[in-house]
Amino acid sequence: MVGAVKRALREGGYPKVKVGHGGTLDPLASGVLPIALGEATKLSGRMLEADKVYEFTIGFGTQTDTLDAEGAVVATSDRRPTLAEVEAVLPRFTGAIEQVPPAFSALKVDGKRAYALARAGEAVALARRKVTVHGLRVRHPGEGWGPDGVGMDASLRWHDVLGEVTLEAHVSKGTYIRSLARDIAYALETVGHVTMLHRSKAGPFTLEQAISLDKLGEAAKARSLEQHLLPLTAGLDDIPALPVTPDQAGALRQGRKLIGIAAQPGLHLAISGDTPVALVELAGDELRVVRGFNL
Repeated sequence: MVGAVKRALREGGYPKVKVGHGGTLDPLASGVLPIALGEATKLSGRMLEADKVYEFTIGFGTQTDTLDAEGAVVATSDRRPTLAEVEAVLPRFTGAIEQVPPAFSALKVDGKRAYALARAGEAVALARRKVTVHGLRVRHPGEGWGPDGVGMDASLRWHDVLGEVTLEAHVSKGTYIRSLARDIAYALETVGHVTMLHRSKAGPFTLEQAISLDKLGEAAKARSLEQHLLPLTAGLDDIPALPVTPDQAGALRQGRKLIGIAAQPGLHLAISGDTPVALVELAGDELRVVRGFNL
């Protein structure tokens, strides 16, 4: 995706700028992927740390080595859960939980990507990690899940036996939806894998703000990419703005601390007029620069 954006900029004759991203997506997945340009790449770390919202379908009865539809089958089960059983286990996967990441993941083992080792046929043992699932629920027919917005035709009933189920999860950074699907299937005394994965929100960014790759290419050729850019402040919508004077802005741009600023402790976005100056943190009576912007 970063390469596609760089290509679009190049084809449109735009100046060369840094390009970064706000969180990878599985090859199977679709949905929101924030891309940062120029000074906004300084916020890539914050975007990676942000919560995400996913819609995903678990297909029951088959488990694959990748835990999604692209892998080889490694286990099967004849058991299929009912909707009532699915609803009953979801609270066990809500809140602070531990999970083992998939062997086919970008985590490093002895300096090598786990997926590279797994594809080479090596056994990959990854440690359990703590993550937080802020919300987890069944997506019912008619809610428009998935990339095409199409749900199932019939309404789900409590006693229905499910070959698959679509869920929505609001999760912290580092949460693997494939692992979540695997563990939910285990809790239902069966096996399963992800057949659809769609990210509907990444930090403050939603599908409503997103454009497709096709539209990106068209905008580049028309030299209208600017129409689709969001301001740097869009990545900081949860950070309160802190107006500063021109002299204070100059001091912050030099990395100097300010003393005696009247504001609530914590992170702030220092702005001079309409121009972001720096991401700053107030502790005690000192305001220090966390990340400066050259705008």
